[in-house]
Amino acid sequence: MVEIIVLLMSAILVENFVLMQFLGICPFLGVSNKLSTAIGMSGAVIFVMTIASFFTKLVYDLLLVRFGLEYLKTIAFILVIAALVQFVEIILKRFIPPLYKALGIYLPIITTNCAVLGAALINIQREYSLLNSVVYGFGAGVGFMVAMVLFAGVRERLEHCDIPESFKGLPITMIAAALVSIGFFGFKGLGG
Repeated sequence: MVEIIVLLMSAILVENFVLMQFLGICPFLGVSNKLSTAIGMSGAVIFVMTIASFFTKLVYDLLLVRFGLEYLKTIAFILVIAALVQFVEIILKRFIPPLYKALGIYLPIITTNCAVLGAALINIQREYSLLNSVVYGFGAGVGFMVAMVLFAGVRERLEHCDIPESFKGLPITMIAAALVSIGFFGFKGLGG
Protein backbone atom coordinates (compact mmCIF):
# COMPACT_ATOMS: atom_id res chain seq x y z
CA MET A 1 0.00 0.00 0.00
CA VAL A 2 2.86 2.37 0.82
CA GLU A 3 4.38 1.70 -2.62
CA ILE A 4 1.08 2.72 -4.28
CA ILE A 5 0.86 5.96 -2.28
CA VAL A 6 4.50 6.84 -3.03
CA LEU A 7 3.96 6.12 -6.73
CA LEU A 8 0.79 8.25 -6.76
CA MET A 9 2.39 11.22 -4.99
CA SER A 10 5.48 10.93 -7.15
CA ALA A 11 3.39 11.06 -10.34
CA ILE A 12 1.41 14.06 -9.07
CA LEU A 13 4.18 16.21 -7.59
CA VAL A 14 7.74 14.97 -8.11
CA GLU A 15 7.38 13.86 -11.74
CA ASN A 16 4.57 16.20 -12.75
CA PHE A 17 4.15 15.65 -16.48
CA VAL A 18 3.59 19.29 -17.35
CA LEU A 19 5.83 21.14 -14.92
CA MET A 20 8.71 18.68 -14.51
CA GLN A 21 8.75 16.49 -17.62
CA PHE A 22 7.30 19.10 -20.00
CA LEU A 23 4.78 16.73 -21.60
CA GLY A 24 1.32 18.00 -22.51
CA ILE A 25 2.49 21.59 -22.93
CA CYS A 26 0.11 22.34 -25.84
CA PRO A 27 -3.10 21.99 -23.82
CA PHE A 28 -1.34 23.50 -20.82
CA LEU A 29 -0.74 26.73 -22.71
CA GLY A 30 -3.76 26.55 -25.02
CA VAL A 31 -6.62 25.57 -22.71
CA SER A 32 -5.56 27.19 -19.44
CA ASN A 33 -7.06 30.61 -20.14
CA LYS A 34 -10.02 29.94 -17.85
CA LEU A 35 -10.39 27.76 -14.80
CA SER A 36 -13.56 26.08 -16.10
CA THR A 37 -11.92 24.94 -19.34
CA ALA A 38 -8.81 23.79 -17.47
CA ILE A 39 -10.93 21.63 -15.17
CA GLY A 40 -12.92 20.16 -18.08
CA MET A 41 -9.81 19.27 -20.02
CA SER A 42 -8.09 17.90 -16.92
CA GLY A 43 -11.00 15.64 -16.02
CA ALA A 44 -10.98 14.15 -19.49
CA VAL A 45 -7.19 13.66 -19.37
CA ILE A 46 -7.38 11.89 -16.00
CA PHE A 47 -10.00 9.49 -17.32
CA VAL A 48 -8.26 8.76 -20.63
CA MET A 49 -4.78 8.53 -19.11
CA THR A 50 -5.98 6.04 -16.50
CA ILE A 51 -7.78 3.72 -18.93
CA ALA A 52 -5.03 4.13 -21.54
CA SER A 53 -2.44 3.03 -18.96
CA PHE A 54 -4.52 -0.08 -18.31
CA PHE A 55 -5.10 -1.03 -21.94
CA THR A 56 -1.63 -0.18 -23.26
CA LYS A 57 -0.09 -2.32 -20.52
CA LEU A 58 -2.36 -5.21 -21.51
CA VAL A 59 -1.59 -4.77 -25.21
CA TYR A 60 2.13 -4.65 -24.50
CA ASP A 61 2.20 -7.70 -22.22
CA LEU A 62 -0.35 -9.88 -24.01
CA LEU A 63 0.37 -9.05 -27.65
CA LEU A 64 3.60 -7.21 -28.29
CA VAL A 65 5.86 -9.14 -25.91
CA ARG A 66 4.23 -12.49 -26.69
CA PHE A 67 4.84 -12.11 -30.43
CA GLY A 68 8.19 -10.30 -30.23
CA LEU A 69 6.79 -7.00 -31.50
CA GLU A 70 7.98 -4.72 -28.68
CA TYR A 71 9.50 -2.33 -31.23
CA LEU A 72 5.95 -1.44 -32.36
CA LYS A 73 4.92 -0.17 -28.93
CA THR A 74 4.72 3.53 -29.87
CA ILE A 75 2.53 2.90 -32.90
CA ALA A 76 0.41 0.37 -31.01
CA PHE A 77 -0.04 2.74 -28.07
CA ILE A 78 -1.09 5.62 -30.33
CA LEU A 79 -3.68 3.36 -31.95
CA VAL A 80 -4.93 2.14 -28.57
CA ILE A 81 -5.21 5.71 -27.22
CA ALA A 82 -7.03 6.93 -30.33
CA ALA A 83 -9.41 3.96 -30.20
CA LEU A 84 -10.07 4.51 -26.49
CA VAL A 85 -10.81 8.18 -27.00
CA GLN A 86 -13.20 7.34 -29.85
CA PHE A 87 -14.86 4.63 -27.76
CA VAL A 88 -15.25 6.95 -24.76
CA GLU A 89 -16.65 9.65 -27.04
CA ILE A 90 -19.25 7.26 -28.50
CA ILE A 91 -20.27 5.92 -25.08
CA LEU A 92 -20.58 9.40 -23.57
CA LYS A 93 -22.53 10.71 -26.55
CA ARG A 94 -24.94 7.78 -26.36
CA PHE A 95 -25.40 7.33 -22.61
CA ILE A 96 -24.31 10.58 -20.90
CA PRO A 97 -25.06 13.44 -23.32
CA PRO A 98 -24.63 16.24 -20.73
CA LEU A 99 -21.08 15.10 -19.94
CA TYR A 100 -20.31 14.64 -23.63
CA LYS A 101 -21.51 18.17 -24.31
CA ALA A 102 -19.56 19.57 -21.35
CA LEU A 103 -16.30 17.98 -22.55
CA GLY A 104 -16.92 19.12 -26.12
CA ILE A 105 -13.74 19.42 -28.14
CA TYR A 106 -11.51 18.42 -25.21
CA LEU A 107 -12.07 14.71 -25.68
CA PRO A 108 -10.78 14.44 -29.28
CA ILE A 109 -7.85 16.74 -28.42
CA ILE A 110 -6.65 14.20 -25.86
CA THR A 111 -5.78 11.79 -28.67
CA THR A 112 -2.85 14.01 -29.59
CA ASN A 113 -1.80 14.82 -26.02
CA CYS A 114 1.76 13.52 -25.67
CA ALA A 115 1.33 13.20 -21.89
CA VAL A 116 -1.05 10.27 -22.39
CA LEU A 117 1.44 8.50 -24.64
CA GLY A 118 4.25 9.44 -22.25
CA ALA A 119 2.50 7.75 -19.32
CA ALA A 120 2.05 4.55 -21.34
CA LEU A 121 5.70 4.51 -22.41
CA ILE A 122 6.98 5.24 -18.91
CA ASN A 123 4.89 2.37 -17.54
CA ILE A 124 6.66 0.01 -19.94
CA GLN A 125 10.12 1.52 -19.48
CA ARG A 126 9.91 1.15 -15.69
CA GLU A 127 8.34 -2.30 -15.97
CA TYR A 128 5.39 -1.42 -13.74
CA SER A 129 2.80 -4.07 -12.96
CA LEU A 130 -0.73 -3.60 -14.26
CA LEU A 131 -1.87 -2.08 -10.95
CA ASN A 132 1.14 0.24 -10.75
CA SER A 133 0.61 1.27 -14.38
CA VAL A 134 -2.98 2.28 -13.66
CA VAL A 135 -1.99 4.10 -10.45
CA TYR A 136 0.81 5.92 -12.27
CA GLY A 137 -1.53 6.86 -15.14
CA PHE A 138 -4.12 8.17 -12.69
CA GLY A 139 -1.49 10.08 -10.70
CA ALA A 140 -0.03 11.59 -13.86
CA GLY A 141 -3.53 12.71 -14.84
CA VAL A 142 -4.11 14.27 -11.43
CA GLY A 143 -0.71 15.97 -11.71
CA PHE A 144 -1.81 17.33 -15.08
CA MET A 145 -4.94 18.69 -13.41
CA VAL A 146 -2.94 20.29 -10.58
CA ALA A 147 -0.71 22.06 -13.09
CA MET A 148 -3.65 23.14 -15.27
CA VAL A 149 -5.70 24.49 -12.38
CA LEU A 150 -2.75 26.33 -10.82
CA PHE A 151 -1.76 27.86 -14.13
CA ALA A 152 -5.34 28.79 -15.04
CA GLY A 153 -5.60 30.61 -11.73
CA VAL A 154 -2.38 32.47 -12.42
CA ARG A 155 -3.50 33.39 -15.94
CA GLU A 156 -6.89 34.64 -14.73
CA ARG A 157 -5.13 36.86 -12.20
CA LEU A 158 -2.74 38.16 -14.86
CA GLU A 159 -5.71 39.50 -16.83
CA HIS A 160 -6.27 42.06 -14.07
CA CYS A 161 -2.62 43.10 -13.71
CA ASP A 162 -0.92 46.10 -15.23
CA ILE A 163 1.59 44.38 -17.51
CA PRO A 164 3.98 46.29 -19.78
CA GLU A 165 2.86 46.10 -23.40
CA SER A 166 5.95 44.17 -24.52
CA PHE A 167 5.15 41.36 -22.02
CA LYS A 168 1.44 40.95 -22.82
CA GLY A 169 0.26 37.70 -24.35
CA LEU A 170 2.72 34.87 -24.88
CA PRO A 171 5.74 36.43 -23.08
CA ILE A 172 3.96 36.82 -19.72
CA THR A 173 2.37 33.40 -20.18
CA MET A 174 5.80 31.80 -20.62
CA ILE A 175 7.22 33.70 -17.64
CA ALA A 176 4.29 32.62 -15.46
CA ALA A 177 4.66 28.99 -16.64
CA ALA A 178 8.36 29.07 -15.77
CA LEU A 179 7.66 30.43 -12.28
CA VAL A 180 4.99 27.79 -11.61
CA SER A 181 7.41 25.12 -12.86
CA ILE A 182 10.18 26.39 -10.59
CA GLY A 183 7.81 26.03 -7.65
CA PHE A 184 7.48 22.32 -8.43
CA PHE A 185 11.24 21.79 -8.37
CA GLY A 186 10.91 21.98 -4.59
CA PHE A 187 9.21 18.58 -4.69
CA LYS A 188 12.18 16.99 -6.50
CA GLY A 189 13.80 16.01 -3.19
CA LEU A 190 10.78 13.89 -2.26
CA GLY A 191 11.59 11.46 -5.07
CA GLY A 192 14.53 9.95 -3.23
